[in-house]
Amino acid sequence: MGTDLHELLRSLRVWDPEVTELRPFDPATAPTEPLPLFTSWFADAVAAGQREPHAMSLATSDAAGLPDVRIVMLHGADADGWSFATHATSRKGGQLAARPYAALAFYWPVLGRQVRVRGPVTAAPAQESQGDLHARSTGALAAALTGRQSEVLGSAEELARASEAAWERAQQEPDAPVPSWTLYRLRPDEVEFFQGDERRRHVRLNYRREDGGWAKELLWP
Repeated sequence: MGTDLHELLRSLRVWDPEVTELRPFDPATAPTEPLPLFTSWFADAVAAGQREPHAMSLATSDAAGLPDVRIVMLHGADADGWSFATHATSRKGGQLAARPYAALAFYWPVLGRQVRVRGPVTAAPAQESQGDLHARSTGALAAALTGRQSEVLGSAEELARASEAAWERAQQEPDAPVPSWTLYRLRPDEVEFFQGDERRRHVRLNYRREDGGWAKELLWP
């Protein structure tokens, strides 16, 4: 007997109080810029035991305007923007070359919080991109050396052979260059902070870049 997806969906709870803490959030106390609040919320998620809090959805669009989305890892966030990395030759790399604008979304269910970021994207210089790669694990370097991301794969055996060779090189040459590896930065035009509420009176605080600074506004849930 197959699984009834709709029955399964109806059985699921949102923000189970046994595993979720819905904290009060007063937007009047929020800082004038979004980055300090993001840093604070990120630290809260880590302290609350959120698994992989640096995982985020990255949404892009292709040359025809068709959307695409996937999960990537946050590499940093500072005055220059929120950063992530991939091969320039990958699908998302090609989409960013055609339309250098993207959106990010973080979801931390342990606190009932999400953060949405969107804005233009630029590529960091090659030296900085390589530095980002070589600061990561041997496995990350091996994956980058395997390359051909998003291309059609002929067989699992083909991947295994390429991966084994890449692992061997990564272990022998920890500074091996991967020219296609690119660090990207999203400079936000908007950053929205969402705090869930048990009575569904969710707090949504939106920052909009305006006249060299930031304007803050509340949004209906």
